[in-house]
Amino acid sequence: MKIGPYTLSSPFVLAPMAGVTDAPFRRLCRRFGAGMTTSEMTTADISLWQTPKSRRRLDLDLDAEPVAVQIAGSEPEQLAIAARACVERGAQIIDINMGCPAKKVCKRLAGSALLQDETLVERILTAVVAAVDVPVTLKIRTGWDPEHRNGETIARIAEQSGIQALAVHGRTRACRYRGHAEFETIARIKDAISIPVIANGDITTPEKSLEVLRLTNADGLMIGRGAQGRPWIFQELTQAVQNDSVITTLAKKDLRDIMLGHLQDLHRFYGEPGGVRVARKHLTWYCQHLVNADEFRYRVVRVESASEQVDLTQEYFDREGAGISQAA
Repeated sequence: MKIGPYTLSSPFVLAPMAGVTDAPFRRLCRRFGAGMTTSEMTTADISLWQTPKSRRRLDLDLDAEPVAVQIAGSEPEQLAIAARACVERGAQIIDINMGCPAKKVCKRLAGSALLQDETLVERILTAVVAAVDVPVTLKIRTGWDPEHRNGETIARIAEQSGIQALAVHGRTRACRYRGHAEFETIARIKDAISIPVIANGDITTPEKSLEVLRLTNADGLMIGRGAQGRPWIFQELTQAVQNDSVITTLAKKDLRDIMLGHLQDLHRFYGEPGGVRVARKHLTWYCQHLVNADEFRYRVVRVESASEQVDLTQEYFDREGAGISQAA
């Protein structure tokens, strides 16, 4: 799959998720073969970029091409200015968020709220594409609510505005993450335009990935919640597509090293106590894929120091019966 001049090493890409896909997590997913990772969603209001949270979100992966940054806002000129600023920092792809269903985003008429105003969508896309010399991509949902599924119309506007790839989450904004993703709607969007289409939503297993590719005919898949606590899913997806057979199961030692390395990277990136707090949610997600991990989870999310998190993780893997669930 190509986005502008960039040929992705894999059609499986990591979804940008605020509060999840920070620099340590992106590094880990690329290690397992993610074809592209994008920064966490960042506000287009550059006056807010000096906060510690924004500075971390704009910690770009300059060693991993293409360098992709996602921005969100509702004012065309503000988004254009933000896009130029991101390119000056090293961004090689600008992604515009029109898919986030969060209330705090939508109440500012950003994210998926923009799908209600097709004229504004066109103004935003045209402004950002004209502002930068790098590819601009777009993330959308299938519409605002089940009665207003205008994903095909938005897709055509995006292509005509110069957008070079489109990611589609197969739900409306009103559906949030409830129900099943509408893969048939993504298939219609794919048929409506000629730019690459990346399917997103409910892609949690290698088997599901093959089904989604078949149902949508998409050029790639965007993995979000399926990668939480399971960054090796990208390796599994690649194996599934290439072999369509047995998926390699991680050895206990490899899983231990993944988790310990991730913890240490989080602690370095955020420091203490920030790294300890952020690590808690990742540890909780990892535990969903571990056996005999109830006691470990209960203890490790309550400690206050980085060394305790590392020690408890090592202690868990030293026990008999520890390791990854075969159902994971």
